[in-house]
Amino acid sequence: MTFDPSGGVEPDEVHDRVDSLIEDNDLVLFMKGNKLMPQCGYSQKALDVLTQYHDADDIVAEDVLPALDAYRAALEEHSGWETIPQTFVDGEFVGGSDILEELHQRGELADELGVDVDVDFDSDADADDGLEAPF
Repeated sequence: MTFDPSGGVEPDEVHDRVDSLIEDNDLVLFMKGNKLMPQCGYSQKALDVLTQYHDADDIVAEDVLPALDAYRAALEEHSGWETIPQTFVDGEFVGGSDILEELHQRGELADELGVDVDVDFDSDADADDGLEAPF
């Protein structure tokens, strides 16, 4: 028994799926894992930032792990990047988790996402959970 990293999915199928997801949806996050169980910290970070602006149900999240290499190749054609996660808004590539976080911190992500929301831009606000170190 051998491991098939393509997940048995043909690259053409993945390419067509990526094209249609980007074309047919307002907001798409290509991530490792899914919204309920992200499989990498960067995917979790991207999802956390996006859910400050959109209800999780409004975010189309595509798990790339079943055919990672094929998704990387297909996404690179759209974005010029092969790293995951990748976010597309209205068919346009916005960026990965670091770019989303940077846009959020500068107060520019709402415009990029086309939403009008009041979000706390203080990066230290997320770090303070009210717990004190025991030392």
